[in-house]
Amino acid sequence: QVQLVESGGGSVQAGGSLRLSCAASGYTIRWSCMGWFRQAPGKEREGVAGSYIGGGRTDYADSVHGRFTISQDNAKNTLYLQMTSLKPEDTAMYYCAARTTCTRNTWLLGKTNYPYWGQGTQVTVSS
Repeated sequence: QVQLVESGGGSVQAGGSLRLSCAASGYTIRWSCMGWFRQAPGKEREGVAGSYIGGGRTDYADSVHGRFTISQDNAKNTLYLQMTSLKPEDTAMYYCAARTTCTRNTWLLGKTNYPYWGQGTQVTVSS
């Protein structure tokens, strides 16, 4: 079955960087859609970055555009989220999500589009 395991979270100061990883198993990410979502205490889960890996399309939330980069290593079957210029408001639990089949019309930042989720990794940014 599909499994997603995130890693790479931690505590950093504002302005710092982190790289999150999401190791996928049970399917090949090459032709799928995958995304990164986050949820802060008391807030709804929101889409941060998404990738239609097979179609070469990415999308980002306005709040992270230009600071975060989503990428993947097909050989390692792993998705990444490079986060730079981190801000205290980026503090949240970050989740990896996957949809094994998708099209160019799939909304990459819509959490209801993803049936598979990882357990999350905490990112804390201090000012």
